[in-house]
Amino acid sequence: MSKVTVAPPPEPDPGNHDIPSKLVLRRVAIDTYRENVAYLNRDCGVYRAEGFQALSKVEIRANGRHILATLNVVDDPSIVDCGQLGLSEDAFAQLDMEDGHTVSVSQAEPPESMGALFRKINGERLGKEDFQAIVRDIAQHHYSKIELTAFLVATNRGEMDREEVYFLTEAMVASGRRLDWHAPLVVDKHCIGGIPGNRTSMLVVPIVAAHGMLCPKTSSRAITSPAGTADTMEVLANVALPFDKLSEIVREHRGCLAWGGTADLSPADDVLISVERPLSLDSPAQMVASILSKKIAAGSTYLVLDIPIGPTAKVRTMPDAQRLRRLFEYVASRLHLSLDVVITDGRQPIGFGVGPVLEARDVMRVLENDPRAPIDLRQKALRLAGRLIECNPDVRGGDGFAIARDILDSGRALARMNAIIEAQGSHGFDHNHPQLGSLTFEVLAGADGVVTGIDNLQIARVARLAGAPKVKGAGVDLLRKLGDAVATGDALYRVHAEFHTDLTFARQLSNKFSGYTIGRAEDLPHVFVEF
Repeated sequence: MSKVTVAPPPEPDPGNHDIPSKLVLRRVAIDTYRENVAYLNRDCGVYRAEGFQALSKVEIRANGRHILATLNVVDDPSIVDCGQLGLSEDAFAQLDMEDGHTVSVSQAEPPESMGALFRKINGERLGKEDFQAIVRDIAQHHYSKIELTAFLVATNRGEMDREEVYFLTEAMVASGRRLDWHAPLVVDKHCIGGIPGNRTSMLVVPIVAAHGMLCPKTSSRAITSPAGTADTMEVLANVALPFDKLSEIVREHRGCLAWGGTADLSPADDVLISVERPLSLDSPAQMVASILSKKIAAGSTYLVLDIPIGPTAKVRTMPDAQRLRRLFEYVASRLHLSLDVVITDGRQPIGFGVGPVLEARDVMRVLENDPRAPIDLRQKALRLAGRLIECNPDVRGGDGFAIARDILDSGRALARMNAIIEAQGSHGFDHNHPQLGSLTFEVLAGADGVVTGIDNLQIARVARLAGAPKVKGAGVDLLRKLGDAVATGDALYRVHAEFHTDLTFARQLSNKFSGYTIGRAEDLPHVFVEF
């Protein structure tokens, strides 16, 4: 098969590039999600004189500041008139100028790393400097969504070798802030994702913090899942905290559970995720670079990494899990991060609740040793916390689980969690009377038998259509788990929504496929775990 070479586009016609045109800045209230977008009226003299075209790259300057943006052309003067330059919310925030300020706009030079990008598209192996240039341009918003997509597809199409993954990860760490807690041991726990309800971090953090370990947990919000750790913690307390406040909480309470978006940690990763997740691109190389760059930038020195495997998890087989584990271990070693990879049961959601309020309810029930608490969430959190505790040289190997269980059973983990909640700004959540979506329906079993399969992806989709995570009280409450016996007409799960439209969408999807498989006990899928 012949190799197709993709050449970079020709240099744009500079037009009046030497005499940038002046326009009045206008904030256009459109969320373009991690992309700088500029708006010009089609009848604007600058648009014609500069030879601009829709989706071309423009440079905007004002008071010594400058940004690059993708141009959109509008015909409605109520959006942008002929003397104005509109900027999307992202672009406006990055330029950091007031509405009405005078700005200049001109054709933008292509990003310096475009040559390296096109070489990667052509299947070439890139070096350290190439990845540094590409990631630097991504972090500075020099790439359009089209160019970002090209980079992600190029690195997803063929496996990058492990040294390229290391170069990419290192460049992503260097693209933003790197925290230093001035402590020899800073621990963290992370899951590669794909399992609804898996809120173990909200239990691990207070347990290990109560043990005296430093565990500053910065987490992301959900993008395509029904809830991220930050979304669920936001039910309990403020998560958007300035770094100085975050640092103060960590030093006083030995831990936090906050949104990482305010800390400027691996900002190129946030930009890449904005394209990667909607396209469902999640290559091993990008996964490793994304997770490890965030953890290293956050100052972690020891990480327990959870890789769930199951029929509808991100990783389906043990050989795939082992390959991913080796890649994580190689890159972590090169970056001097101690890593403990744990392969866990990913056959079904963890806990009962899927959605922010439902997941927060489960977490608080575990912390309060409530008999209604989900056993699987409790046990998994204890095992992960135990692995972190065992990284302490004063703890004998194998004793971590018992220490973690004692901290949870004694109420010390609950006390530490309550202290963290108060420090971050409590929202007064009452797990005994959670504010769930008032509109509900139940999905019923269509046959007698045993629950032999629960589709993680389908349950997540139903919860999303019900309104989660934007509607905190929306989601899915699981009433049956794997191995449970059911009769025809028994409720499998209950869906909560706040709006009739959301309820209808969720009902239509669950009518097509409930996400549950009913069969015989011997049909249960085999589980592989490495605890």
